[in-house]
Amino acid sequence: MECLMDEKDHEIMQILQNGFPLESEPFKVIGDKLWIDEHAVISRIVRLIQNGVIRYVGPFFDSRKLGYKGCLAAIDVPQERIDEVAEVINRFDEVTHNYLRDGSPNMWFTLITNSSERQQEILNTIKAETGIKDIMLFSSKKYFKVKVDL
Repeated sequence: MECLMDEKDHEIMQILQNGFPLESEPFKVIGDKLWIDEHAVISRIVRLIQNGVIRYVGPFFDSRKLGYKGCLAAIDVPQERIDEVAEVINRFDEVTHNYLRDGSPNMWFTLITNSSERQQEILNTIKAETGIKDIMLFSSKKYFKVKVDL
């Protein structure tokens, strides 16, 4: 589905990404900046969500600064069990991404937990429920964050 975006849509996206107003009426504040009314701002955002242009509207926090432990995990899943294993992994709120890649291992997911113990608990549950015992963990050595503004 093609979603045509005009200049106002782009301006709204810039504000959503870089300067969302922490006000009681944030969409009115956005509208005032762009010379459109609050309802037009909301309607445009809803349209962009419905068309899949915007996936999420809300805050992103630096999990490391909040004391959380994150890692990238990889598991080799037989092709015929992809959906089943993904369902087990995706059941945990601490899994932020889960995706397939070509090659082996083929399923990769990110896990952010409030402790090493919770991380191990989740990994043990995944192993027990899938019967796949080898989960590779990759912790970051250096953090690089690439900011993308649309």
